[in-house]
Amino acid sequence: MRFFPALCFSLVALLHGIAARAADATASRPAEWAQPVEAQFNLFRMSPTLYRSALPSRSAVPLLNDLHVVTVINFLPDADSDWLSATGIKQVQLPYRTNHVDDSDVLKALRAIQSAEADGPVLMHCKHGSDRTGLMAAMYRVVVQGWSKEQALKEMTEGGFGDSQHFHDSVRYVMQTDVDRLHEALINGECSTSAFAMCSMKSWFDSAHVQR
Repeated sequence: MRFFPALCFSLVALLHGIAARAADATASRPAEWAQPVEAQFNLFRMSPTLYRSALPSRSAVPLLNDLHVVTVINFLPDADSDWLSATGIKQVQLPYRTNHVDDSDVLKALRAIQSAEADGPVLMHCKHGSDRTGLMAAMYRVVVQGWSKEQALKEMTEGGFGDSQHFHDSVRYVMQTDVDRLHEALINGECSTSAFAMCSMKSWFDSAHVQR
């Protein structure tokens, strides 16, 4: 039965190769990219005050408490109340779809993140932590942190956050967006970069009505 030692040797070599490749992938990950925290929830740390993940569950609450997360921002149409109730963690719900995203969605999310960060660490999530969350993470990188579009897109698509057949919508939005105009709108408290956006028109109408 000479094949048995050979089989064991092959298996050990295979496992060693897999471990080596995993170690290389971790070692070669850029330090400025979001760093893995918990694989079960696709949880990554983007900064000392911002985390990203897939949809958590009740079992994630102790970990969020350990990370001192005080606000959870949810990009899904369903609320987090079923798993996040009675925790003392603030819930913010901003549902949107990447194939219908516009500047007003991004500004609303970035403003919510910045406001929440003033109180402590924030977690933003969607269902899988790669699509909706990936787009907002990329926009946070370029608008708030000053990354280039290329840097943000590389992290979004190659950062190991999960496969998504909808990445092309996110990539298209990031590439075509006017970052300077978004940054200006964020600072000035504008709801959109367009004066003809629904929220901008409503704001103008409300202002005109008050002045009367």
